[in-house]
Amino acid sequence: MRMVGAKVPRVEDRRILTGNGHYVDDLQLPRMVHAAFLRSPIAHGRITSLDVEEARKAPGVHAVYTGADMRALSKPIRSPLAQGATPEIFPLVTDTVLFVGDLVAMVVADSRYLAEDAAGMIDVEYSDLPAVVDYETALDPGVPPLFPDLESNVLHTATKEAGDVEAAFAAADRVVEVTLSQHRIANVPIETRGAVADYDPGSGQLTLHAATQAPHGLRLQMAQTLDHPMDRLRVLTQDVGGAFGLKGNIFREDFCLAIAAKQLARPVKWIEDRNEHLMASGHAREERITAQVAVTEAGDILGITAALDMDAGAYPGVPFSAVSFTGVISLLLPGPYTVRGYRCDSRVLATNKSTYVAYRGPWAMETWTRERLIDMVATELGLDPAEVRRRNLYEGADGDRMVTGPTLAGITTRECLDRALERIDYAGFRAEQEAARAEGRYLGIGMAAFIENAPGPKEMRPNGGFTGGEAARVRLEMDGRLTVFTAQSPHGQGHETTLAQLAADEMGVPFEQVRVVHGDTQVTPFNILGTGGSRAATWGSGATMVATRKLREKVLAIAAGQLEIDPSDLQIVDGVVSPKGVPGREIPLARLAGQMTLMPQTAPPGTDPNLQAEERFTGEETSGSGWSGGVHACIVEVDLGTGGVQIKRWVVVEDCGRIINPAIVDGQIRGGVAQGIGQVLYERIPYDVEGTFMAGTFMDYLLPTSAEIPPIEIVHVEPEDDEDGGVGFRGVGEGGMIVAPATLTNAISDALAPFGARVTEQYLPPAEVLRLAGVV
Repeated sequence: MRMVGAKVPRVEDRRILTGNGHYVDDLQLPRMVHAAFLRSPIAHGRITSLDVEEARKAPGVHAVYTGADMRALSKPIRSPLAQGATPEIFPLVTDTVLFVGDLVAMVVADSRYLAEDAAGMIDVEYSDLPAVVDYETALDPGVPPLFPDLESNVLHTATKEAGDVEAAFAAADRVVEVTLSQHRIANVPIETRGAVADYDPGSGQLTLHAATQAPHGLRLQMAQTLDHPMDRLRVLTQDVGGAFGLKGNIFREDFCLAIAAKQLARPVKWIEDRNEHLMASGHAREERITAQVAVTEAGDILGITAALDMDAGAYPGVPFSAVSFTGVISLLLPGPYTVRGYRCDSRVLATNKSTYVAYRGPWAMETWTRERLIDMVATELGLDPAEVRRRNLYEGADGDRMVTGPTLAGITTRECLDRALERIDYAGFRAEQEAARAEGRYLGIGMAAFIENAPGPKEMRPNGGFTGGEAARVRLEMDGRLTVFTAQSPHGQGHETTLAQLAADEMGVPFEQVRVVHGDTQVTPFNILGTGGSRAATWGSGATMVATRKLREKVLAIAAGQLEIDPSDLQIVDGVVSPKGVPGREIPLARLAGQMTLMPQTAPPGTDPNLQAEERFTGEETSGSGWSGGVHACIVEVDLGTGGVQIKRWVVVEDCGRIINPAIVDGQIRGGVAQGIGQVLYERIPYDVEGTFMAGTFMDYLLPTSAEIPPIEIVHVEPEDDEDGGVGFRGVGEGGMIVAPATLTNAISDALAPFGARVTEQYLPPAEVLRLAGVV
């Protein structure tokens, strides 16, 4: 049975659902102690007095660390991938706190309870400083920079221009202008951040057990910042309870734990509580774009200009700061549409808020902006939004190119749009909508298209892109089983299943005889990114396939020598090598592997008895357009009595290339849509004018439950199987979250069209819906 394309149950699920998973908080080591952090209660202020003596005397306390201590024990934290103006920062605050939740001190004690009690004994005095909490204040040249070693609170500026902007606007019949704002949200994985640092003074080995998306990136940054030898630094990541981009970051708390473990020669554990998570783990989104769209009366989109401001919070993310995402936003904003002239000016700003972090498509502002603009253009011109899209979408022909440069050959956006509208019965809905309005009911339909370079066309990733591709190692064990060592570090995506499916097909062994090893920097290939950015479907899969093919070649060469037959005449089926069409001359893989391990000298001349292979996949074997994408459509009903929004239908037409496991793909899509719905209707991180954090519990930060998420109908646009063995898999993890907010806000805007509502803010709780409808 061919595994690729089958709905194989996830191998991870049995241990996780039966309580046998291995998460960081499950780890109990001998002599382990626990850390707690004292965090700033104010947004901006200078520490004028810090007295930790009472805390150091408290029962069960082993150590109390301050910023001065950490400055002596650590180098400044500098990412090797830093972009934009980068300040000097240390694991704990050395002088000035910069947001509510900033790290003032760390207590290490026999238990978390004792550590928390002792942290409460620390006496701190602050001299308040004015808080920078909005775009205008951050842009004011008269406001002192938050970091004294930087020139201003503008961390980065850039301009991307393509096509003939001036000519596009000169040819326009009118220009539609609007400022669109996306609000601040939190990642909220079910497992918060956490780590256990363990140091062996005898060997000098530092081991960090971490809930991370990027074990190798964490190891590299830890070695550089702590000046610890990399050969004696190991990161271990087992099960991770979700991340959504957050745990791709390397956090200041991580360095604190490692420093304490080295100082105390004892394991040190810290598990973030939910209040800490909401307040200080990092926040996502919060951008605004002021855009102008040049259009003809017929609905042709000629040109777009955009001015992007991004609120990066107080500290740069490590290894990727907010700056890294502005380039993707400005590149992709024109999307799959025939724009002739385009310019995007970007600014990244420092404020007294928690750090900007990635969250499932951190460039999603480009999709929300573009798809809202198209609906606004349709409204102003009195045109159907579906027809405006059809009129401007590229076909995906060989010569089609986004105005910013990348080829769009092979994209299927137009097909996805047509199939989505057919599935949701667009024409029939418009008739139903008109009848409902006559009854005083307000229905709306929204649609939105997206494309994502996951991995993108080959021209966007020469020689494997900035990481040089990805490596995997595959080993045939003595019992004939296959072990795959991947550079990926999954946190819910099901890679132990999907990569095993690929390896089983490539090697010709039963799926149950493949094991995937990940998250251990001592045995897995290096990849600074780990898992994120919808990379695994192409890069992790491709690496697994090319490494397994290399191992298969080795096995067939040995078997061919033993059977005195050409390797091309051999096959491997169910773990047995045999001549094609000639039964009775089989060699089980277990026998062959055992022989090569115990008696390598018996290998036929010219063959390699070392039955493992490590290969690097650089993307040359990819097939298809390289673009993931699709179209979502949904129908809503707005209750003008309560402001509530009921989602009645949600249709997804998705093109992510060949599908390895349909059940996993559909789960990824549905999860992303659920998060997008939450982002629009429920979730928001607010700060007041003084920078006070105002969403510290789930009473204030609302999340959707299964009751609020509608059934999600999914249609796949999938190519024929690659006959040449190409890697036609494309990323799917982020698409649902990228496009769902645009789909939903467009539907709500359509429902409120009789009231002249113009939706420019993405957050649409009941009070805002009623305001837009003119009810309050």
